[in-house]
Amino acid sequence: MCVCKDIDSHLNNIQLGLLCHRCQPVSTQVSLSLDDIGGSSLPLRNFDPLNLATFGSDETLLWFRAAELKHCRVAMVATTGYLVNAAGIHFPGMLSGDISFESLSTMSPPDAWAAVPVAGKAQILATIFIAEMITESKNVHYTKGGPLPTMVFPAIDFSGVSEKTMERKRTSELNNGRLAQIAIMSFLAAHYIPGSVPALAGNPAF
Repeated sequence: MCVCKDIDSHLNNIQLGLLCHRCQPVSTQVSLSLDDIGGSSLPLRNFDPLNLATFGSDETLLWFRAAELKHCRVAMVATTGYLVNAAGIHFPGMLSGDISFESLSTMSPPDAWAAVPVAGKAQILATIFIAEMITESKNVHYTKGGPLPTMVFPAIDFSGVSEKTMERKRTSELNNGRLAQIAIMSFLAAHYIPGSVPALAGNPAF
């Protein structure tokens, strides 16, 4: 009888401990701020009109920063590619059996993308997917205190650069990327909505 009582008491203590553990609140308080993650510069320091920096936890804020960084890099590549294609600069030779790089350079960039064969688009998207997997598959994820995503193709070694210089370069990268996001959206708006961007109106490249 005493043994049964001891077992019951022990089981009750275990159940009580589990209940207490489950009842503990999950902290979503943000201890980081925009000043802690870099990218703040003049003329609009910590520009956040929607107050997204306080939405969620520290992990959410770090995820937002990584997402912005990736979008900045993609926008810079897209803007450069758009301008290069619009200028008529192209690779020599053929993209496929019936499509030459020269013929693509005569089209607007959205039309040129549409003309790329499905196999070519699949290769581009597969490369992007592989790069994304590499940046996300780190021993310590950036939302857990690890470094923010770095360039994959090509990989760049900044080990010999001072921290002060790296901070300036990171801020420049974000600022350039933010401008590039505005630029590529303007290019696409000018292409699909004629007259929506007065500065680009009548330009055959758009």
